[in-house]
Amino acid sequence: MNKKILLDAHTHTVASGHAYSSLQEMAKAAADKGLQVLGITEHGPSVPGTCPMLYFKNMFVVPRQMYGIRLLMGCEINILDTKGSLDLTDEQMGWLDIGIAGIHGAWYQAGTKEENTQGMINVIRHPGIHIISHPADGSAELDFEQLVLAAKEAHTLLEVNNHSLAPQRKKTVARENNLELLRLCKRYGVPTILGSDAHVSFQIADYERLYPLLAETDFPDELIMNYWPDRFFDYLRL
Repeated sequence: MNKKILLDAHTHTVASGHAYSSLQEMAKAAADKGLQVLGITEHGPSVPGTCPMLYFKNMFVVPRQMYGIRLLMGCEINILDTKGSLDLTDEQMGWLDIGIAGIHGAWYQAGTKEENTQGMINVIRHPGIHIISHPADGSAELDFEQLVLAAKEAHTLLEVNNHSLAPQRKKTVARENNLELLRLCKRYGVPTILGSDAHVSFQIADYERLYPLLAETDFPDELIMNYWPDRFFDYLRL
């Protein structure tokens, strides 16, 4: 097995309001861990205390090479409802290097399983969205088979999120949901991405809670984008 993590696409800095390291601290930690690519993806505007919209508009000032790694400046955009409404406009998404979208229960108007799934599929198909964050954490009831098939067609990555499995999060269905997601990705040959969802520099590329799930499903390294940065950029057309 390869097991050499070269990419972490989903992390947060102090700009998100409830994280604890600066952008440069995050980049330096990623370089120290031997990564080639780091995504800085601050929370979208629905999350209290996150950065103002001017932060995203001004991201062009940030060097995209830092401490020897390639930096992707983006956003974890909030999915708001079963229509797949997002809290960034298409114009605002144009400021980003990478767009991640996810459901955070406090800012999501849920519907039935079928309605939630259709809204998520609408987001998966959005050209400005490259990754769906923690779809299996239980924040909404979803049909994972439909999501995997939609993601395969759209070349959007479904994330398996390490942070969701932290005991403090009390995401009681996250483990079984993520196992189901991995089994479906394996069955249909759909790439996935491991997400640290790091909120402090020490969490970058920390997937310790996910490795047992990968072992249990005998998940192939070839489908884990964190090992293959070139495939990651090609697949997402970045």
